[in-house]
Amino acid sequence: MNGTADRLPTICAADLPRGFAVIGEAVWWVTIVDATLVRHHPEPYDRVLAGATPAGRRLIEDTLSGLRFVRNRMGHYVDHVDFLDPSAGGSNTADGPITSWQWRSLPEPALTGLSPRGQAWERSRYQAYQARLAGHGVGEVFGRAVEFLNRAASGASVLTAQDLRAAQ
Repeated sequence: MNGTADRLPTICAADLPRGFAVIGEAVWWVTIVDATLVRHHPEPYDRVLAGATPAGRRLIEDTLSGLRFVRNRMGHYVDHVDFLDPSAGGSNTADGPITSWQWRSLPEPALTGLSPRGQAWERSRYQAYQARLAGHGVGEVFGRAVEFLNRAASGASVLTAQDLRAAQ
């Protein structure tokens, strides 16, 4: 995840295919790391969330939920190009990094075929996307998500080491 996030500011906006590919890869890595921490290290994950203000907690939860929406729809239901606006972000130069690209606002997806519970779940992810990603820069969104996940993972590593020592 960190390697991909570190590559984001190094990709030139003029290289559209590479930019879309690296952003897609970053979405995948962030959501996989998030899911792994939630499932296998819930205590440090929850501790980092609990240390945030209510507004900060909502911001990170919505950011990660919005990225899960992107992961579930990108390439299957919505093309990469539809999610991202390379011309936004105040950078009119092709020499700028893809971190200045912005997430586009999207119409609410048709959720037919999903159970009522599935529809509510996917609608909440869409709403999080609209609130925390749409209109915001790629660099801002990934910076927030990666910073949180690194803090949570740092706590998970310490806990795992302590647990191993206690078990010996």
